[in-house]
Amino acid sequence: MKIDILHALNAERAARRAAVVITDPANGVQRFVRAAEIAGDPLADVLETCLRSGKSGMVDTPAGRVFLTVYVPPPRLVAVGAVHISQALAPMARLLGYDVTIVDPRTAFASPERFPDVKVIAEWPDVALPPLGIDHYTAFVALTHDPKIDDPALIHAFGRDCFYIGALGSRKTHARRVERLRAHGVSAADLARIHGPVGLAIGAVSPPEIAVAILAEITARLRLPPDVDTAKIESKALAES
Repeated sequence: MKIDILHALNAERAARRAAVVITDPANGVQRFVRAAEIAGDPLADVLETCLRSGKSGMVDTPAGRVFLTVYVPPPRLVAVGAVHISQALAPMARLLGYDVTIVDPRTAFASPERFPDVKVIAEWPDVALPPLGIDHYTAFVALTHDPKIDDPALIHAFGRDCFYIGALGSRKTHARRVERLRAHGVSAADLARIHGPVGLAIGAVSPPEIAVAILAEITARLRLPPDVDTAKIESKALAES
């Protein structure tokens, strides 16, 4: 790898931004594409597919066969609420390769004993969230059912380009949440980003089942094209069950 490409790659990785190195196996010529540049690249469709999968490999393109070396930041999961669902969600997410952080100011819930091997911050969102560097490769879920905790946490997430934002609650609870956030000046576009009720509609009842539903929806948003309707995924899954 040429030194200029290596320097550019290291800069993107340090900033938790994705990138791809394209190598022509016939002559060894390489070029470097940042995630922000992919939309205007001749191989945009191929590159976007590889970024979503996070996998490197040889691919056939309209310009010929090339090897794509894909660099994607490791995903993060920030769960606001040290609740029973989070106790199931955290170890499952770690199995999927997520760096997990639990935030909850209620010290009776936010304890290392309840969340072994997981980073737990027993602070209010306005204190806990800014230092975390939440970014595009972060999935964010609000699970406390307490507007004093969930609402400011969601407002923080809106400004951080998270690839997934979800909030626990029934449709009625979510409708009230939307009204509160709208009253705080949250835009319609940001409100539409909330997956609420959180998780795919798989009929989940227990905390572990709800955690599975949440991770399934997070995975769909991470791996599938943004225009894929998860409601259709749910309908297909239910029809085949």
